[in-house]
Amino acid sequence: MATCESKIDLKKVDEIINAYGAKKSYLIAMLQKVQEEFRYLPIEALTYIGTKVPELSPATVYGVATFYTQFSLEPKGKYEIKCCDGTACHVRGSMPVLNAIKARLDLKDGKFTTEDGMFSVETVSCLGACGLAPVVVINGKVYPQMTSDAIKIVIDTPIKDDKE
Repeated sequence: MATCESKIDLKKVDEIINAYGAKKSYLIAMLQKVQEEFRYLPIEALTYIGTKVPELSPATVYGVATFYTQFSLEPKGKYEIKCCDGTACHVRGSMPVLNAIKARLDLKDGKFTTEDGMFSVETVSCLGACGLAPVVVINGKVYPQMTSDAIKIVIDTPIKDDKE
């Protein structure tokens, strides 16, 4: 009988499950830690949690993971860029900023993560910083009043830092 080798380290998932006492009530916290560890939620991890935590099934875990927008089933980049397209940001020019980000990172055809895994880009409905519109957040750091030219400089900083 052939065995299927895991692409992820299930020992890490075990550590996360055990840290929360394998309790159903901590499912969201476990998923957050798994995503923090792997930069996304691998299907293998979801299935594993569903079989290791009493009162859960893989389907339930998958349902929770796909219900909340904070979770991703696709790998995210080292730098997560969130471009706000709420009303204030949109009116003040968030779409040209988003287009500049995609052009600078060469993201085409519905791709959201660069080939090298450095950057992920997503559009969000609101970042709660309307007075600073348009706003971009990179790994939790807020960049206010962005322009198409300014965002190119902001993106070039981590690229330059990683090459040094």
